[in-house]
Amino acid sequence: MPRLTTGQKSAKKFKPFTHLSIQQSGNGIPPFPRRDTMKTRLMKPMGLTFMLIAGSISTAMAATSNDFVDNAAEGGITEVEAGKLALEKSSSADVKTFAQHMVTDHTKANQELMALAKKLDIEVPDDAALTDQAKKAILEMRDESFDKAYANNQVAAHEKTVELFKKEAASSDNPELKAFATKTLPTLEAHLKMAKELQTKYAH
Repeated sequence: MPRLTTGQKSAKKFKPFTHLSIQQSGNGIPPFPRRDTMKTRLMKPMGLTFMLIAGSISTAMAATSNDFVDNAAEGGITEVEAGKLALEKSSSADVKTFAQHMVTDHTKANQELMALAKKLDIEVPDDAALTDQAKKAILEMRDESFDKAYANNQVAAHEKTVELFKKEAASSDNPELKAFATKTLPTLEAHLKMAKELQTKYAH
């Protein structure tokens, strides 16, 4: 048998991925849909949409000051965008009141965090990019069961955010970020309590 050159051996080993089989996910949608079918396929209403929102907040908890700033900024901006959406979509007075609290409180906290990060010379995520990311996560929506989905999301999102801020308040090696987390934590815990009340009300 003729000996193969090094180049021929490499070519023989390389097999292009021309016949990948895509395993169906639990909801029947391939995890990697083709671009031409993606536009015609709606996401699972509300539940999947808000899982994306909550998921954006549930990244690794703060191990360093930079991690805390990144996660807190991402979560805060997402809360503002979700709140604005609720003000548009919901017809319930209590949901709108809660959503307005989210927009007001998280806008204020975001501004304080960005100013503090700048003072400490910590690189902050691009505000416009995070806003776009949050909007993309909530583009595909239906009006049905909005209040229930929003309430469920807010409980999940605030549980993770409270955990993030508790950890920073307890173990941060940066006194100013520690103080910010400690000061903001009661507001976040109040948000979580209100969200749980909404969740109970719109459970059915």
